[in-house]
Amino acid sequence: MSKPISSADVDVVVVGAGFAGLYALRKLRDTMKLSTRVFEAGSDVGGTWFWNRYPGARCDIESVHYSYSFDEDLQQEWQWSEKFAGQPEILRYLEHVADRFDLRKDITFDTRVVGVHWDDENSVWTVRTDDGAVVRSRYFISGAGNLSVPKTPEFGGIDNFRGEVLLTGNWPREGADFTGKRVAVIGTGASGIQVIPFIAEDAAELVVFQRTPNFATPLGNGPIDPNEVANIKSNYADVRTAARNHFLGVPFTRVQPSALAVDAEERRRTFDERWNAGGFRLFIDSYQDILFDKKANDTIADYIRDRIHERVQDPEKAATLAPTGYAYGTKRPPLETNYYEAFNRDSVSVVDVKSTPIDEITPTGVRVGDRTYEVDTIVLATGFDAMTGPLMAMDIRGRGGLPLAEKWEHGPKTYLGIMVNEFPNLFLITGPQSPSVLYNMPLAIEDHVDFATDAIDYLDRRDLDVIEPTAQAESDWGALTNDIANQTLLPETNSWYMGANIPGKPRACMVYLGGAPTYRATCDEVVAGGYSGFALSRAEARVASTVS
Repeated sequence: MSKPISSADVDVVVVGAGFAGLYALRKLRDTMKLSTRVFEAGSDVGGTWFWNRYPGARCDIESVHYSYSFDEDLQQEWQWSEKFAGQPEILRYLEHVADRFDLRKDITFDTRVVGVHWDDENSVWTVRTDDGAVVRSRYFISGAGNLSVPKTPEFGGIDNFRGEVLLTGNWPREGADFTGKRVAVIGTGASGIQVIPFIAEDAAELVVFQRTPNFATPLGNGPIDPNEVANIKSNYADVRTAARNHFLGVPFTRVQPSALAVDAEERRRTFDERWNAGGFRLFIDSYQDILFDKKANDTIADYIRDRIHERVQDPEKAATLAPTGYAYGTKRPPLETNYYEAFNRDSVSVVDVKSTPIDEITPTGVRVGDRTYEVDTIVLATGFDAMTGPLMAMDIRGRGGLPLAEKWEHGPKTYLGIMVNEFPNLFLITGPQSPSVLYNMPLAIEDHVDFATDAIDYLDRRDLDVIEPTAQAESDWGALTNDIANQTLLPETNSWYMGANIPGKPRACMVYLGGAPTYRATCDEVVAGGYSGFALSRAEARVASTVS
């Protein structure tokens, strides 16, 4: 099927062995019969779920939806134990997928990609790894993930600390024991919110350093209902179709038009019902206008603040933990289990470090202003260099040696969030300016891998070698992405959605906010139009050979 250029070692190099890399390998190698090499920094498969082993780590999409849809037998045979699977169970699932399809034999583990450079003359990618290996490939697919490069702390002194330092995004495989220890957790994003209740159970003292409080709402986890699972499995094709036709990638169906179109009593009833149901139902299945209308958003923000004050007994702690100053949903809404109750323990305190930031980590603790909090262990839950960070870390260079970091100096520029002008044959799975993190990730990944592999197949069947978005298509997509974002409340908040959590990072919307169904329809139109917005060509080396 493939027509490799003589200078290429393999058809495709894939980075990452998480949801994206495993599916890409299965599709490329087994369905399309293309030679494929996968590089993975970890010692085994799992991606995000290999590294994030901290207590409480789990998905925020229901297990029956947070899974692959590409193989019916796989869907039927796997049994989830919880409504929202925890990290160990998700990792076992991905290990099962690797075993079932014999994927490990084509994955090189414990290896980081440190250079990805386009060869204009031969129209191939030269991929270099940290062990000195060099592989040349026709195509390069990044499955490196959106949240895989930890943010560098904005304070110094970590190396001076004489105690234990743990990072939620790179948790030790042997775990950690907090029994009787004085512990500091820095950060109250999703990871911090998940890990804090578990540390609070064992630590003699827990000090939480919070810069921005979050609108955390109940996860609503529990044992999975066998009858519900049986019903879904008997009708999985329709369930997946409904999910793909929903903004978030899950088949919620009860969203109402406007929080302002009903009276306070009716609105409270809706909020209570969605709050009690758990998961993202409050966020995505209550009222359509909460991300677009500030007054509508105020109704739900006030509701969540009231619920926080109900659950946290100490009024001062409750006031510190209740968010103000930004709209609900303009940061990814964290889901929690017993998070607020953890602060009802006398041994747990919260320190506001927005007004008085952390100055430094000392040899014995955390210094804020004129006070040092003496601790034995520091847990960094400080977040990630989201969306663009994993790509920048690979030193990707396109035509004429153009670094991706330079191309994106003022923010990401893509077409459809999957390809970049001047970077031919480079596919970004759930890249910036795609629905990505606002969509059920396994389904978003399948959509993107299918787009990439279909494009490769399209080229091969036409004796072509190179696909690259035009500058105009890229510019138009960026304008559309920003126009949609500007119709929402998202740009008003400093969040990683906007790149605002990293000092010096250009402020730009990282996600396409038009919804997954509209996005998928757009991609379908592009393909139906013969890949409209893309330039397709033969490799320069083949053209030169033909001419000579």
